[in-house]
Amino acid sequence: MTEPTTPHCGVVAIVGAPNAGKSTLVNALVGQKVAIVSPKAQTTRARLMGIAIHGDVQLVLVDTPGIFTPERRLDRAMVAAAWEGTDGADLIALVVDGKGGTGSKVRQVIESLAGRPERKILILNKVDIADKPRLLGHAAKLNEMLPFDETWFVSAQTGDGVPELKDALAAAMPESAWHFPEDQVSDATERMIAAEVTREQLYLQLHAELPYASAVETEKYSERPDGSVEIHQQILVARDTQRAIVLGKGGTRIKEIGARARAELSRIMGVPVHLYLHVKVNPKWQEDRELYRDIGLDWVD
Repeated sequence: MTEPTTPHCGVVAIVGAPNAGKSTLVNALVGQKVAIVSPKAQTTRARLMGIAIHGDVQLVLVDTPGIFTPERRLDRAMVAAAWEGTDGADLIALVVDGKGGTGSKVRQVIESLAGRPERKILILNKVDIADKPRLLGHAAKLNEMLPFDETWFVSAQTGDGVPELKDALAAAMPESAWHFPEDQVSDATERMIAAEVTREQLYLQLHAELPYASAVETEKYSERPDGSVEIHQQILVARDTQRAIVLGKGGTRIKEIGARARAELSRIMGVPVHLYLHVKVNPKWQEDRELYRDIGLDWVD
């Protein structure tokens, strides 16, 4: 008869500069997609928890927005959300783009971490596309700035080094009852997931055409009697020219955005999804307190 194991559970705050690959890493550690990703910097806007199981250990992975120098209210809210995501963490993991190195944005994050009492580890990501000798140089420089408890080299995209990193994170977690049910992989609501998936498609399909100042709001989310889900969303942009970009010629672009978002949501939710999108011009959407609440951000003056 095997002895019962003692449950362990802890919080790992994943922080770093924009575009370091934090969301991709969280998805890789969880083993499925819980956070949207795109090549566009500052894709993640609000804190999101990914929940991973490793033996008798539950890892609560807090995916935070990239930390940068804020200029607008939305920026300030995102950076505040990033630092709030570290509150109560058992371990802080700084993720650095292994190809990008030790720029001013990374140094800014390190300076903010320097006086914190939590155990801190360094994760050099994107090792599959980074120059190996330079990686070692980056690791040495970063550890000179702030001595980390451990340094890891991984590729969240290919999975290289991720299982070993997960072993180490699990080993560092304290004895504790699990915080979430075994089958839960995220703390995001279905309404929030729906909005995030559509926003991901905006970024993936429009690239640099659509300025950063856009948002997706889920206005209605309901189950139909047949078990399928009906979702109505509005895409908020600041100008008429941006609305035209999202719609595309003859409405072709918004149809494609809707089709791909619908397919992704159906896969995630395991049921057919009926998705209805419309585009609204609101030059002051970044000053809408209610919208901040809907997308999971606190209002920051």
